Amino acid sequence: MSERGAQGSRPAGTDLREVFGLEGRVAVVTGAASGIGRSIAEVFAAAGASVVLGDRDASGAEQAAAAIRATGGRAVAQSVDVSRREEVEALVARATRELGGLDVLANVAGIPLDHRLEDISEKDFDRILGVNLKGTLYGCQAAIPAMAARGGGSIINVSSGAIDLPRPIYGPYAITKAGVAQLTATLSTEVGDRGIRVNAIAPGATITAFTQRHLRRPDGSIDQVAYDGFVEAMQGMSPLGLVGEPVDQAWLVLFLASDASRFCTGQIWRANGGSTFGR
Repeated sequence: MSERGAQGSRPAGTDLREVFGLEGRVAVVTGAASGIGRSIAEVFAAAGASVVLGDRDASGAEQAAAAIRATGGRAVAQSVDVSRREEVEALVARATRELGGLDVLANVAGIPLDHRLEDISEKDFDRILGVNLKGTLYGCQAAIPAMAARGGGSIINVSSGAIDLPRPIYGPYAITKAGVAQLTATLSTEVGDRGIRVNAIAPGATITAFTQRHLRRPDGSIDQVAYDGFVEAMQGMSPLGLVGEPVDQAWLVLFLASDASRFCTGQIWRANGGSTFGR
């Protein structure tokens, strides 16, 4: 890594490819087998980073890593259940052992739980807390010493637009993502003196398997009428008349990972087409 300036930040540069690039850096992405996580891993690799792709879907993570390698990037895959601290620590350890360190962490792994709050079971609530909130915390905890050893780094957590727009049955999910937002803000105040920036994104409607779960028939196929209705409804919420794609989130995360955002920390960033506005 190049020499860092005051308070762990890199000196301001004028070469935009260097400022927005990740050449020579090492990144870990969880939830990287598909959707937003996979797109982030691909964009990181295209920007020059070596990437460790973690996911419970080990086969999907390896396929994503192989696709990156096929285009000349450097990527390895590893199975990880982010609700288990030791597995998250092993993911970061692989980055430091095989790739030389850790500069960027994207905590993307997450699960939904569509349930009314009055009816949620302890078991289900523990599960979504374990993945969405505790898993994010474990990733941050594992990354901090590795990044501090490099003179700093960037952590990007994934919250959700659900924190801005309360809706029935989304409560358990929104609670965990509100926790991620507060974790992000607080952690940024605790690790900034080590040159580590901590930000979060709160994606709006983005077409992935995650958002398509309501649009599938019992046999797993997409209900095209329901899909078209969903897209139309989401377009109607955006002043731009758009629905997001995974790469829209990945480009924002690239900015937060790069030196272009060196003065940005503790914030919740929203690529959502204007469908919600942060409070």
